[in-house]
Amino acid sequence: MRPRRQQQQPLEHRLLLTATFCLLAGGAVMVYSASSARTLLQGQGDGTGFLLKYVAYGAVGLLGMNIVSRMPLDVFRRYTPALLMVAFGMLVLVLMPGLGLRINGARRWIGAGPLQFQPSEIMKLALILHAAGMLAARPRIARSLRTVAGPILGVGGCALLLIAAQPDLGTALVISATLAAMLVAAGLPIRQLGLVAGVGGFLVLMFAIVEPYRRARLTAFLNPWADHGASGYQAVQGQIAIGSGGLFGHGLGASVQKTSYLPEAHTDFILAVIGEELGLVGILALLSLYGMIGYAGLRTARNAKGAYAKLLAGGLTSLILCQALLNVYAVLGLAPLTGVPLPFISSGSTSLIVLLAAMGLLLNVAAGGSAHLRAVPARPKDSRDRAAAERKQRRSAGAERPRGRNGGHRGPRRAAS
Repeated sequence: MRPRRQQQQPLEHRLLLTATFCLLAGGAVMVYSASSARTLLQGQGDGTGFLLKYVAYGAVGLLGMNIVSRMPLDVFRRYTPALLMVAFGMLVLVLMPGLGLRINGARRWIGAGPLQFQPSEIMKLALILHAAGMLAARPRIARSLRTVAGPILGVGGCALLLIAAQPDLGTALVISATLAAMLVAAGLPIRQLGLVAGVGGFLVLMFAIVEPYRRARLTAFLNPWADHGASGYQAVQGQIAIGSGGLFGHGLGASVQKTSYLPEAHTDFILAVIGEELGLVGILALLSLYGMIGYAGLRTARNAKGAYAKLLAGGLTSLILCQALLNVYAVLGLAPLTGVPLPFISSGSTSLIVLLAAMGLLLNVAAGGSAHLRAVPARPKDSRDRAAAERKQRRSAGAERPRGRNGGHRGPRRAAS
């Protein structure tokens, strides 16, 4: 017997896998390049600490991606309320003294020692699952801002307030952009969504002006060179790194800015190290991989069966692209510094694991995961349709009965008279 050929995955599934593995490989190389020199100079080990951390969390994330990509989608839909409640509970716990860890002036982490995670990252995924399930179950609520305000904007607004209180403005902006993209995909008029965006922008501006350090970040974004030694230092050093790289860069590992000038070179500003070492060509190659994810993700959303699968694929794709664009804009000086890591590239624990889990969900949909959703039989509209359905069922049942030798249906034998 000839061996059965394994069914080939769709094109979008292969593109998503290829882009993800390429980004992870590049991320491991750049994390080591951006962190090894400084850790050696500071006497913090042999320079492989951040690389080992990246590989360890990446392995956990890949395991989760593989598991998530094989599970039926209705499992995630069923347990979305529980995940959302857990995410809200952890966002409250992180703000409590003694439970949340304060690092660099922000209280965003829970845990101890190397086992630390950010609840806001889990909230990203929970809100996407919640919005997809709500909009798929009640599609009419997306027609008006009034009907969508409670189940989507209300829940999302409460989460954003808790995240902004940490403070973590970058994550709040990523969640806002992702939910906005999902609402547009569900059919909410852009004019009404623009009103919400205007109000949200005003609130963000007020939020940035209240605190001195956030106000300094805003002014540094408008003119970083005016205070290049204080509030604009990080933005200026990032621009110097990218500008000095030129077209092809100085070569892998040859960055000067990462050693003692560029803060957070292995996390928020790893794009600046890529620009200095690999030049404009390296940045364009990185952006092309994100473009591949965007193309394959939107193609997945278009080909998915069912509103839930379509909205879920669109939301997950928007999450990855919005976070990548916000990081790129911040490093290039086109947006204020928000501390958002570059997806699949920056060194991080929770962000890397959650993004790989999101990619697993996207792969699930791309591989036909919507077929795992349980079909709900349609109800007949009236008694005539119900009677026609019953007649059709009887005819199909009669056609499936075994036939006798003479071609007729084999029925019960009659007793001899």
